[in-house]
Amino acid sequence: MEFNFDFQPVYPHHDLLIELGSVEMAMEYLEQRSEDERQAMRPRLLSRMSRLRDELQRLAV
Repeated sequence: MEFNFDFQPVYPHHDLLIELGSVEMAMEYLEQRSEDERQAMRPRLLSRMSRLRDELQRLAV
């Protein structure tokens, strides 16, 4: 009996979910940063989160 599983399509989705979780955690920890760090990091994190969500939607189609 031979099992042939193709997990290739699952990897990108899983990786994107992991990365999205990391960005969300970083957003939660922004309050512990200085104001200058928050102002510098927030736009980059929001941009990254938006790109990750867009890519997840693209994979779902």
